[in-house]
Amino acid sequence: MIAFPCAKINLGLNIVARREDGYHNLETVFYPIPLTDALEVTQMDERFPSDGPCDLKITGSRIDGRKDENLVCRAYRLLAEDFDLPRVHVHLCKRIPSQAGLGGGSSDAATMIRLLNEGFDLHLSVEAMERYAARLGADCAFFITSEPAFATGIGERLSAVDELRKHLRGRYVAIVKPAVAISTREAFAHVVPAQPEKCCREIVCEPIDRWTDELRNDFESSVFQLHPELSDIKRSLYRLGARYAQLSGSGSALFGIFEECPGELKEAFPGMFTFSAVL
Repeated sequence: MIAFPCAKINLGLNIVARREDGYHNLETVFYPIPLTDALEVTQMDERFPSDGPCDLKITGSRIDGRKDENLVCRAYRLLAEDFDLPRVHVHLCKRIPSQAGLGGGSSDAATMIRLLNEGFDLHLSVEAMERYAARLGADCAFFITSEPAFATGIGERLSAVDELRKHLRGRYVAIVKPAVAISTREAFAHVVPAQPEKCCREIVCEPIDRWTDELRNDFESSVFQLHPELSDIKRSLYRLGARYAQLSGSGSALFGIFEECPGELKEAFPGMFTFSAVL
């Protein structure tokens, strides 16, 4: 079994309230982009020696931390609490950069849930898989279907934004990520929650020319102060012709939406991760 977990961008992100549990309620629009990892799951031979039931091999981009704490393994253990799963080999080829605000780890976890469900006949509905995924991370539930969605709560309450695909179809997205790591704690530390005057779900269905004046990511103000090079990247994306540019999630990747292919990003952003594709 093999699948290709996709990345996402946030079209607007507003932190609207601090919760009693210490988390924050937000409003954002998740949009999938064709930047993917690859995830392959095969059943482990009963004679194969393994320290655990989920044997994970990671290639491609480096991921820090213990393999058994990777969200892919945690997804396996979560389902194994309720289902009699066989031991598995997992090969994760990483292409989506980490600590970028692109949801790569969450996408890997959600895809693991989908593959286990399909491969071992668990008969979980989409809604049930989303509930499992939400237990692993705030944006994990989105990646069960990876369809454009307006997210509220901590990011786990989803409602479809079907018209958005038609709105963006044929345009290009460019991703730029410098060698900057931003922790979630750091990103939230200087944000003052407030309800926006206009909801991002409403804004993204308007002509894209209006987005620059109306669509906001509340993390930008504090994150750009801490890392001014990110603000420079955003300005450079506009100079290259982006119709709209923004920090994705809590960063540190930025994206631009273009009418035409943005050309040689590597030359414009030397030493940084870059990616572009048609939406």
